[in-house]
Amino acid sequence: MELDWWHWIILGLGLGLLELAVPSFFVIWFGLGALLVGVAMLLMPTLAFSAQILIWTLASVAMTVLWFKVLRNDGNKTQSGQADAALGEIGILVRAVEPLGTVSARGEVRFQKPIMGSDSWPCLADEAIAAGERVKVLAVDGQILKVGKI
Repeated sequence: MELDWWHWIILGLGLGLLELAVPSFFVIWFGLGALLVGVAMLLMPTLAFSAQILIWTLASVAMTVLWFKVLRNDGNKTQSGQADAALGEIGILVRAVEPLGTVSARGEVRFQKPIMGSDSWPCLADEAIAAGERVKVLAVDGQILKVGKI
């Protein structure tokens, strides 16, 4: 089987168009691999068919892995609904918290980055803690965090 450079370019463009129809953000990397082989065929017209397939496979897999493991950053997403992710987080009290059982026991803690979808949460504590103090999340009870001094 003999493929020319323009076959690879057409394949790459076709896979790119397929990505538009089926938005999986996966097919595009195989299209870019095919375009890369097309460019390589322009530079080296006598490239063997097995080498073409090898370049296409390696380039496609490398770009896919590079995207999903390195370039795509999911670390900044909030983890809404995952209370265990909040345990141990450090925040600053913006409203003082009183011991449980007092009239104005609830305080408010603010975090540097949002946890569970918000950067500010109502909180309770076993002891009085002044506003401006750093606190650590000890437990999550519904919409209220239990905090303690660091």
